[in-house]
Amino acid sequence: MAGPLKALPPQLQEVLAGYLEPVKFTAGSRIFDAGADGDGCYLIDSGLVRLDVPFDEVDTEATVAYAEAGQVLGELSLLDGSPRSLHATAETDVEGRRLSAAALARLVEEHPRLAVDVLRTLAGDAAARLRATTGRLAEHLASDGHDPEVESMVHTAKVAAEAFADWPEERVDALLEQIATAVAAQAEDLAKATVEATHLGDVADKTIKNTVASLGIFQRLVGQTAHGPMTAASDVGVTPIAAPVGVVFGIIPVTNPIATAVFKTLSALKGRNALILSFHRVCLPLADALLQIVEPALAAAGAPADLVQVVRSRASRQRTARFMSHPDVGLVLATGGPGMVRAAYRSGTPAIGVGSGNAPAWIAADADPVAAAAKVVVSKSFDHGLICGAEHNLVVDDAVRAPFVAALQASGAAVLDADERTRFLTAALTDDGRGFRPQVMGQAAALLASFIGVERPYPIKLIVIPAEPDLASPLTAEKMGPFLSMFTVRGDDEALGLSLDLIHKMGNGHTAIVHTADHDRAARFAAAMPASRILVNSPGAQGVVGLTTGLEPSLTLGCGTFGGNSTTDNVTWRNLVNTKRMAEYRDPAATGV
Repeated sequence: MAGPLKALPPQLQEVLAGYLEPVKFTAGSRIFDAGADGDGCYLIDSGLVRLDVPFDEVDTEATVAYAEAGQVLGELSLLDGSPRSLHATAETDVEGRRLSAAALARLVEEHPRLAVDVLRTLAGDAAARLRATTGRLAEHLASDGHDPEVESMVHTAKVAAEAFADWPEERVDALLEQIATAVAAQAEDLAKATVEATHLGDVADKTIKNTVASLGIFQRLVGQTAHGPMTAASDVGVTPIAAPVGVVFGIIPVTNPIATAVFKTLSALKGRNALILSFHRVCLPLADALLQIVEPALAAAGAPADLVQVVRSRASRQRTARFMSHPDVGLVLATGGPGMVRAAYRSGTPAIGVGSGNAPAWIAADADPVAAAAKVVVSKSFDHGLICGAEHNLVVDDAVRAPFVAALQASGAAVLDADERTRFLTAALTDDGRGFRPQVMGQAAALLASFIGVERPYPIKLIVIPAEPDLASPLTAEKMGPFLSMFTVRGDDEALGLSLDLIHKMGNGHTAIVHTADHDRAARFAAAMPASRILVNSPGAQGVVGLTTGLEPSLTLGCGTFGGNSTTDNVTWRNLVNTKRMAEYRDPAATGV
């Protein structure tokens, strides 16, 4: 008998065994959901179970604890009849036995004394674990936050950064070229590993991402001065001087792990910083793959081995918070869900964060419908819709709607009719209707269409959902998949008003898009939108990272104070250095002061 019930006398254990149902769960399968009825508890015989808080943000770590062999899972809901408070997922293959509520009721009727012993034992175990949790919480509140792993990693990173701080530009660039070239050479293999680990996105598109994040970023920073005097003194006698920020703590999202990690590695090292990377739990195999490229490059260049490190322990919000608040961490570079970004800003350490996207894309009355449609499809279908800066809401002027819809279809989009829309939303929305199921995120449009029986005489690249602008509907929020909403407006004022409503609901500070032939109309849109990137006649996914615009290439996009961030920049190595300014004396009389 597993766990606390093994304390029962052997003869009672034999009786109880007749009321237990053997169960098996494969790794990754859900044992129960938060909010589900507490219809039983589980005695874990082997394996590991992950316990997560219910959380809609795919890029914010939700794990709070693990249950392992010898423990009981879910007994509180069985005892008090309340709904489950956590999601329970098999981290590995799990075997155990289940005591259902119905079996417990039979036990009460047939063996009341044994039932009392079982209930007392389960309640005692639950109380003991609650006291232990309370004790750990008290220790945490009273402690100085010391964590041996955190202290060791930050210390060795600080030492490595100090040894790296004065490397000449040519030597740094040679190291970065070796890393970038090696990543680009393995871009497709890394993309395959990413899709296999996360079950999100498209291999071909992630291959492009990995190449852009490696060689593309390297080509933009090579030869740039990131240490010491950056330019000659200006005509007012001010010389900007770059200095490292020290140790950078970088959070890596599940939606874009390899490309973001490579980008942060190149950017941090360009500024002579050390880097500690914290990958989402499901991406840890990808962290190992990246280190197999970075570590040999560091060794070959004679760089400190601890210049780039990865947090390898189980996911822990507490440990992540300790990294972020450590006094020797100079900067937190937070790419992830809003919850994680808010935690970074609360840490007390300078932080650069990002925000949610929900870009409105206004198709104005004078837009080229064929060009606009082609750009929308190539953007929102890229990597199966996982790009935050892609189009999430089409705001289409009635004057151009018909040719625009025809052009969407010609470009491979399935524009749903009323019946198809109902079927799609029934399958895609959560039971409470407040959001989209995780299962539709980052999946191919053709797969989603086939699941609901939507067919077209061409390969479906994107799903377009005509809708009314209901701000209470998830159709007006961010959609991390190859589908987006389409709203019809009449005139510029209505288009601007709806675009503002959409971005205020979600996506403040991120991106807004307009397709128009009128520069003044585009300028009016740009002035009105609380967005850091306003793209004109550009595909969103490609434009925000500088592929089809003059924006700085980046995999970390700031949202400014609009979105609760510290910068509106496309973040680059320049954001990862301190810029000092040496100012020479000027005679006040000569300056007219």
